[in-house]
Amino acid sequence: MFRFLLGRLAQSALVLGLAVSVVFALLRAAPGDPLSGSTLDATTAPATRELLRRQYALDRPLLEQYAHFVGSALRGELGMSLSRGRPVAQVLRDVVPNTVLLMGTGLFLGILGGIALGAWQGSRDTRSSATSARVARMSERIGLAIIATPEYIVATAMLTLFAATWRLFPIGGMVSLGVHDSLGPVAQAGDVLWHLTLPALTLALIVGAGVARYQRTEMRLVLARPFIRTARAKGVPEARVLVHHALRNALGPVITLCGLLLPSLVGGAVFIEAIFAWPGMGRTMVEAVTGRDYPLAIGAVIVSSVLVALGGLLADVAAAVADPRLVRGRR
Repeated sequence: MFRFLLGRLAQSALVLGLAVSVVFALLRAAPGDPLSGSTLDATTAPATRELLRRQYALDRPLLEQYAHFVGSALRGELGMSLSRGRPVAQVLRDVVPNTVLLMGTGLFLGILGGIALGAWQGSRDTRSSATSARVARMSERIGLAIIATPEYIVATAMLTLFAATWRLFPIGGMVSLGVHDSLGPVAQAGDVLWHLTLPALTLALIVGAGVARYQRTEMRLVLARPFIRTARAKGVPEARVLVHHALRNALGPVITLCGLLLPSLVGGAVFIEAIFAWPGMGRTMVEAVTGRDYPLAIGAVIVSSVLVALGGLLADVAAAVADPRLVRGRR
């Protein structure tokens, strides 16, 4: 297991290094320099602009700029936000917990619900009742429709139905403006939970549809294997066959898939945060790009890469715990 973890840590470090390098290359490929599009250029004195160039090492050769960029990123020094007048690290420190809260809740609900739904769908066969099989097929079609629909359309539909039309949830934001600060601690937590529910359920719906599809396929493959037939022939109760024998063997590939879904999930969270006005890293990234705040946009990309690499590492470890053969097979 130690060698397995060491290999995964090395892969995660390589992914982060490539992400930082790509960000640096894209930044230098943009017209002008990283400060040329800043809103400060029209109002600041030439001496101040030159000071900013020296601060970001833009007056040095390209290799020295790259070394400075990587070193600053490793130390957590991501520069100064040009649109907010604050260090990028401080801006991200304020919004990253909000994104982790939203993505963590959506991931937990989506993975748990997707595994349960996919396992149930995969266990429906010719021995199931006609009604049960029909419901399973209908849920499969609904899940496929959700997968084929872009994330921003799903989020817009959820916001339109449950917030604008039926008024079951707030229209956006993380707290009730003008009211939240006057509430007690328990009421404040309830207010955040009320605002979190709809965007988290939207994210869970998107994640759960993809997880259920793969879990259903894996469940059907496992149920067709000889050891399942042997267990049934020995008189093992069907519930134990499905949960203990089939589901456990079908979890490994699905857990690994959850790690592979994280890059696309981060992109989907950007749309969800923007549509639901959730004050997270995705919304901050959109505002930084539209405002041409390059340091803030780069910092958000780097932190997103860290979250994706960490999520992939945790997914690999969880898959290895669920199926130790994955570790033994790589020795």
